[in-house]
Amino acid sequence: MNEASETIRLGLRENLSQFTLLAVDNVFVGMLVGSERSVVPLLGERTFHVASLALLLAFVVSFGLVKGPLNLLAGRLADRWGRRPVLLMGWLIGLPVPWLLLLAPWWWVVVAANLLLGANQGLAWTMTVTSKIDLVGPRRRGLALGVNEFSGYFGVAVGAAATGDLAARFGLRPAPFLLAAAVSIVGLLISLLCVRETLGFTRLEAPSDSPPLEEGPRLAQVFWRVSWDDRTLFACCQAGMLNKFSDTAVWALLPVAMAGQQFKVATIGAVAGAYALVWGVAQLWTGFLSDQVGRKIPIASGLALDAVGLGLAAVAHRQSTWFAAAILMGFGTALLYPVLLAAVSDTADPAWRGTALGVYRLWRDGGYALGGLVVGFAAARLAPAGAFLLLSAVILASAGVVTVRMCETHARVKEG
Repeated sequence: MNEASETIRLGLRENLSQFTLLAVDNVFVGMLVGSERSVVPLLGERTFHVASLALLLAFVVSFGLVKGPLNLLAGRLADRWGRRPVLLMGWLIGLPVPWLLLLAPWWWVVVAANLLLGANQGLAWTMTVTSKIDLVGPRRRGLALGVNEFSGYFGVAVGAAATGDLAARFGLRPAPFLLAAAVSIVGLLISLLCVRETLGFTRLEAPSDSPPLEEGPRLAQVFWRVSWDDRTLFACCQAGMLNKFSDTAVWALLPVAMAGQQFKVATIGAVAGAYALVWGVAQLWTGFLSDQVGRKIPIASGLALDAVGLGLAAVAHRQSTWFAAAILMGFGTALLYPVLLAAVSDTADPAWRGTALGVYRLWRDGGYALGGLVVGFAAARLAPAGAFLLLSAVILASAGVVTVRMCETHARVKEG
């Protein structure tokens, strides 16, 4: 038995306090990005008078352009430096974001602020995910990821609803972004004062003949294997990336479409919040479900539900229909979101798991950048309804790829 195993143990119960602190910290990570969901698209239209949908969605594109590559860098650095330093770096980068949004005199400053927000999310959220995987080991991995994503997207829901309400009461600035500033400070303090390093836990899970972590495969080798060579990891990457098209539509296109139908800011915020809340809460169950029935069925089913929700959004004109579309997409994303992370973690060796998760999250969150371009140009040519229908078809095709290409990854289900 190595020295590490004498002092630390894998398991949710054995590491409950640290696991809980990481979940709470991720609530604040989610709240920071959620603070934009209701307000920033309307800020572009009403304060900066951005008429072009493609230009309006530039803030989502900038977010994705940074968050995707930073996920990859975060995973690699986490395997080399440890999880906690990368988490702290993410929060430090996030501190200026609310103030830039609050004081921005031009739209390009908002776009620039989202570069920093993408870096914050790429570093901080990735580390809360990776640290929880380290703590619990393979047996409860789906549940752990469900809890992590629940906490983050519960934060997104609270942030979206709270800033929508503040904007309705006090205007688009400054109140919503003062709340976001407080969130960033609290998140940094939790990481600085409470969170411990978890890298050592990976040594307990690695096979005895595995090379030391610092002698794992090169980044290029992991990148090729995750992105293309392994059929299951490829299926996960494309599913994660194309799912972000649907999230981009909810983030940026839904507020514009609802505002065009004369819905109030508070109602738009409630719909965006309902989507994130269902997504977040349902993951408490879907992560656990994947530990029982496997990863493939929830992933394919979730993509199909997302496609149905987007189709419903294309024909929505009543408040109840918008809520129904948001709830369907929230539940669909909950079925696949933590389960994709679990599938990648099942497949990757512990020695390069952080890097593999980084590669997957590079493709997944790169979907924000590509999705922002696709949604913007589609909406400009097809109107919001046509863009929603196009995205529905794309997501349904992604479900087909998962069905054909992905192999089951959960050990107990495969053996059963």
